Amino acid sequence: MRFMSLLVPGGQPHPRAGLFLALFVAGASRMSLAAPPRDYPITPVPFTPVRVTDAFWQPRFETNRTVTLPYCLRKCEETGRIDNFLRAGGKLPGPYQGYAFNDSDVFKVVEGAAYALAQHPDPRLDQYLDELIARFAAAQEPDGYLYAARTTDGEKVPEMSGKTRYSNLRWSHELYNVGHLYEAAVAHHAATDKRNLLAVALKSADHVQREFGPGLLPEI
Repeated sequence: MRFMSLLVPGGQPHPRAGLFLALFVAGASRMSLAAPPRDYPITPVPFTPVRVTDAFWQPRFETNRTVTLPYCLRKCEETGRIDNFLRAGGKLPGPYQGYAFNDSDVFKVVEGAAYALAQHPDPRLDQYLDELIARFAAAQEPDGYLYAARTTDGEKVPEMSGKTRYSNLRWSHELYNVGHLYEAAVAHHAATDKRNLLAVALKSADHVQREFGPGLLPEI
């Protein structure tokens, strides 16, 4: 950027140097006092008071609630994903079923169910979620660790899990799983005002904070 010189040839002050300097100072002061620009001009709103009633999206939301959601929950049951929490909680015999990230699939469906409850109250679904949440709580270890793949049988964990807690974070999905738990807990609390899933998530989050605080375990 080029600036007008305040000097004339020979090194003498420009006749209007004082005016130029005054204008520069005034402009700089005006810039410093101006309100900072808003970087995000859209104000978010909670999802709970939003109602979609148009002819395009509303039928699809209803299909999601009445078809997709029950199908996903049924598949979580059929594939052992839900029973894994019972096994981890000592309420069902047998080995862990499937991949180490299977916990997250159930949490994702619970989040979707919470969104559905916010749009359309459903006592049966509400009760079903409470039953699932009780299984999550039973599978959670006393210090907050929640990872059914290890808690079920620490000697027979999926290969990707690592031999000990958080020893193979690139593949174990230990933090990935509880990340989806946190999202589900926030949605469930907002939709139902209940704290049962939120309590599980907070206990897990406190555990993660203790494990990964300054000077403790690395993030990767």
